[in-house]
Amino acid sequence: MTLSQLSTALSKDQAYALVDAVMEREDLAVTASAHEDEATGEWVFEATCDSAPDLDSFAELARQTLGGDVGFSVETIDPEVNWVAKSLEGLAPVTAGGFHVYGSHETGPIPAGLTPIRIDAAQAFGTGHHETTTGCLQAIDRVLKGRRYRALLDVGTGTGILAIALAKRTRTPVIASDIDPVAVRTTIDNARNNGVGKLILAVQATGLDHRKIANGAPYDLIVANILAGPLSTLAPAMGRVAGHNAVIILSGILEHQAARVVAAYARQSMVLRQKLLRNGWATLILQNL
Repeated sequence: MTLSQLSTALSKDQAYALVDAVMEREDLAVTASAHEDEATGEWVFEATCDSAPDLDSFAELARQTLGGDVGFSVETIDPEVNWVAKSLEGLAPVTAGGFHVYGSHETGPIPAGLTPIRIDAAQAFGTGHHETTTGCLQAIDRVLKGRRYRALLDVGTGTGILAIALAKRTRTPVIASDIDPVAVRTTIDNARNNGVGKLILAVQATGLDHRKIANGAPYDLIVANILAGPLSTLAPAMGRVAGHNAVIILSGILEHQAARVVAAYARQSMVLRQKLLRNGWATLILQNL
């Protein structure tokens, strides 16, 4: 398989808007992201494709989304290189919601009073550096201060970081699901490395379609850090597995997408209680009535 990376410099709002538009399609890219180039201060849109990118389609989508022509550069990615690990090597630890997320290359002491989570860069999403993950960690910290939860579910677990955070704080079993088998294996490894391997059951599932998830319902705390489109689609299934008075934490949502996601869950009798905003991304805390 030939991987390619397509990129272009845009404004912050343009980059996020194009990410949103690309991720609404299933035929253009495997992933899309936006980030600030610290050296230049420019915002960069990037998309990774599992074949040569369809430049005409990208250009047309950019015209529809941004109202003008956009030029893209394309690079071939060496499939033998773990580009996630390479790009994240040496990143500083992250502190959010009383959690301290660090890589095994860190040799400094864990700050007192924080819950440590060791996550190394891997072929799965979630090292704690993205606003959606830090937003979820903050939300988890907030909701755990209010009550005791006994049935926990992490949907779209990635590296397992949120499931590990839940297991460490509650010492309660957590079901962690992901559509990607690599993410499931990564979660199992990370749970073991963090001393909560016996508390986390990682399963491969499309959405909530798994016998273990069904058998574990109803849940009183659900966390899902995915994307706005899939989260909206999952709302009815979430409604079926969420218990009365359950808390649902949702992220992977651009700020301008939040109202659409809130509306999808309101139709399932889940109401917004808090919204956390970080650099254009929203994390929602909802309650099932």
